[in-house]
Amino acid sequence: MHDTQDEIGSGGTALRTSRYRVSGMDCGSCAAKIETALRRVPGIREVRVSVPAGTVTVSHDDTLGTETVVRPLAALGYGAVPADPVAEAGPSACGGGCCGTAAHSHPHPHGHSQSHDDASEAPWWRGRKALLTMTAGAALAAATALGLLVPAAEPWAFPLALMVGLVPVARRALAAARAGTPFSIEMLMTVAAIGALLIGAVEEAATVLVLFLVGELLEGVAAGRARAGIRGLTALVPDTALLERDGGAPQPVPAAGLAVGSIILVRPGDRVAADGIVLSGRSAVDDSPVTGESLPKPKAEGDAVFAGTINADGALRVRVTATARDNTIARIVRLVEEAQAGKAPTERLIDRFARFYTPGIVGVAALVAVVPPLAFGGGWTEWIYRALAVLLIGCPCALVISTPAAIAAGLSNGARRGLLLKGGAVLEALGRITSVAFDKTGTLTEGKPRVTDLIPFGGSEADLLADAAALEAGSSHPLARAILAAAAERGIAPPVADDVTALPGAGLTGKVGARTVALLSPQAATLTTAQAGQAAVFAEAGKTVSVLLVDGSPAGLIAMRDEPRPDARSGIAALERAGIRSLMVTGDNARTAGAVAGMLGMAAHAELLPDDKLRIVRDLQAKGQRVAKVGDGINDAPALAAADVGIAMGGGTDVALETADAAILHGRVGDVAAMVALSRRTMATIRQNIALALGLKAVFLLTTVLGVTGLWPAILADTGATVLVTANALRLLSARP
Repeated sequence: MHDTQDEIGSGGTALRTSRYRVSGMDCGSCAAKIETALRRVPGIREVRVSVPAGTVTVSHDDTLGTETVVRPLAALGYGAVPADPVAEAGPSACGGGCCGTAAHSHPHPHGHSQSHDDASEAPWWRGRKALLTMTAGAALAAATALGLLVPAAEPWAFPLALMVGLVPVARRALAAARAGTPFSIEMLMTVAAIGALLIGAVEEAATVLVLFLVGELLEGVAAGRARAGIRGLTALVPDTALLERDGGAPQPVPAAGLAVGSIILVRPGDRVAADGIVLSGRSAVDDSPVTGESLPKPKAEGDAVFAGTINADGALRVRVTATARDNTIARIVRLVEEAQAGKAPTERLIDRFARFYTPGIVGVAALVAVVPPLAFGGGWTEWIYRALAVLLIGCPCALVISTPAAIAAGLSNGARRGLLLKGGAVLEALGRITSVAFDKTGTLTEGKPRVTDLIPFGGSEADLLADAAALEAGSSHPLARAILAAAAERGIAPPVADDVTALPGAGLTGKVGARTVALLSPQAATLTTAQAGQAAVFAEAGKTVSVLLVDGSPAGLIAMRDEPRPDARSGIAALERAGIRSLMVTGDNARTAGAVAGMLGMAAHAELLPDDKLRIVRDLQAKGQRVAKVGDGINDAPALAAADVGIAMGGGTDVALETADAAILHGRVGDVAAMVALSRRTMATIRQNIALALGLKAVFLLTTVLGVTGLWPAILADTGATVLVTANALRLLSARP
C-alpha cells in the first residue's frame, strides 16, 4: 500500500493517504458507488476514485486499517488490494556501491517487479464478471433447450435461469443502497427483472439480464485495455541489472533494488535497468520508450540514460541516479495515473447532470406505469412493461464514462509519445490556447552554442579551427565546448598549446609550436576595416565572434550562436496553421533574440527578468488571450505558473517540471502543436460520445413510451451506447496528429 503520513486532522489525529487497486470498477457509476460508500466510513476524510487508473485513494485517520477500507468495497462486489507495496521498500544500508532489496517484490517475467497489483489483474475471462456472465448465459441456454424439449418444464425453467444472474445483481443493488446509492444500475436492473417476472415476461427478463451482464463484461474489457496502455510502460524495465561490486565481475541483481550511486554495466542489446549517467563507453541508445524519439541517440560519458531504453551497439558503464520507484518511467506512470484521477471541467459537469438524470428517469418510469392506466384507461400490464423498459434506459453509464474514457485515452496517448499532461483540465485547456510564449535558450534553441561560421584570413578553415581548439582544450566554457565539438565533428586533432593564459575581459593566449596564438574578442583585437565589418555582420545576426591571432596578426574569425532546434521553424508554423500566435520571451540580449526570432518568424521580447515574463503573460490574458508558456528554467517558473497552461521542455529544471502543467520530454518545439492537436481531438471525441450517449437514450426513450421498442432494445441501447463511447474513446490510444 502506498502509504504516506501527510497531515494532522482536526483534534490532533494523524492522517494517512492510502491507495488501492480496485478490480471490477469499469464506469463512472461504479466510481460513484465506491466514493459514496467510503465517505460513509468513520475515519475516512477524503476519497478520490480514478476509473481509468482503476484506483481509489483515501485520506484517513492513522488508526484505520486496510480491512476497514476493503470491506465496504467487497460488499459492493469489487476486489481491492493495496497498491504500490514496493514503494515502501528502500535501498539497503550498504551504501551507493551495492544493491538494496525491495520488500514484497520478486522478478516478474514481463520485466518488472511483481506486486499485489499484478495479482489483481487476472485475464478478463477468469474474472468474476466473466464467470457470472457465462453461468447466466448457460442457464438461459439450458432453459431454452429444456422448454423446447419438455414444454411442461418451461414455467419453472426460465425463472430459475433468471435467478442465476439476478441474485448476485440484486445483492449488489442492496449493498449499494445500504451504502448510500439507491439509484444504481443494479437496482434499476433488479426492479425491471422482478417487474417483468411479475407480469409474465420471464423469458424476456432472463434474456435482458444476460445482455446486461454481457454489457458489463464488455465495459470491463474495454476499461482494462485502456489501463494497460499506460501500465505497460512499467514492463519496459528489466528484472535484473549487472552490478559492479568491489572491482569484481558484474553480478546480476534485482533491478528493483538498485541504490542511487550503484554502478551497472549495460551490454549491447540490453534494456537500461535504471536512470543514470554514463561513466564510460559509447553507444547509440533507443530512447523511444520514454521520449518517443524515432532514432537512437548517441550516448557517451556524462550523458543521461533512462530506465527501459535499449542500448544498441556498445557497452556502457552507468552510475544510477534514481531508485526504481523514482525513475523516469515510474514518474510518468505516477503522473498519468494522478492526472487521470483528477476530473476535467466537462467531466464534473456530466457528473452533476448524472446525479439528477437517473432519479428523473425513475420518476418518468413511474409516471409511464400509472398515468395512462389511471387517466386514459390503458392496460396495466402493457404500461408497466413500458415503464420497466424506461427504467433500463435510465442507466447513466454511457454518459458518465463518455468523458473520462476519452480523457484517459488522450493522457495515455500523450505519455507514450513523451507528452505528459497533469490532468484532464490541462488537456481541455490546451485546445483553447490562442497564444504561446516561448523561452529562447534551451526551448526554441538547443541551449548550447555551435560554430556557425569560419572565416580564415589566408589559411584554411581546418588550420583556423585547430589553433582555436588547441587554446580551448580542457576548458569547460560553453564557447570552448562549441569550438572543441566543431573540431571533433570535422575530425581535426588539435595540436598541443603551451603556456595558455587567460586575458581578463579579452580572451586567451598561448604557444602552439613556435607561434604565439591568441583567441580574442573583436574589441580586443586590431582588425582591418573589412575584417571588422565582417565581425559586425555576425554580431548583428546575434552571433558571438572570436578572432584568432597568430604572431599578432589576425588569422580568421569564428562565429558561434545557440542555434534554433531543427524543428523550431516547422513547429511554429504548425501552431500558426492551428490559429495560434507565437512569441519569444527571453532574458537574452535584444540583438540575439531578434536574430533568432526573425529566423523563426515570430515576435521577440528580450532582456526580460522573471517578473517581466510574468507581466507579459498577464497582459496577454487581460486582452482575452488564452496563453501557454513554454520554458525550461527556474526563471520561467513564475510565468509557467501564471499561464493558462505551463509547459516544461525536456531537459528542464525540476522547478520548471514541478511548476508546469505539462511536460515535453524530448524537447521538440513541434510537440507543442502536437499537444494542442491531441487536446482538440480528445475534446471532439468527448462531444461525439456525449451526443451518442444522449441521442441513443432519447430515441429509445421515445420509442419505448410509444410502444415501438421493449425490454430487449432498451438494454441493448444502454449496453451498446456504453460500449460504443468506450470504443470511440479507445481510438485515441493510437491517434497521431
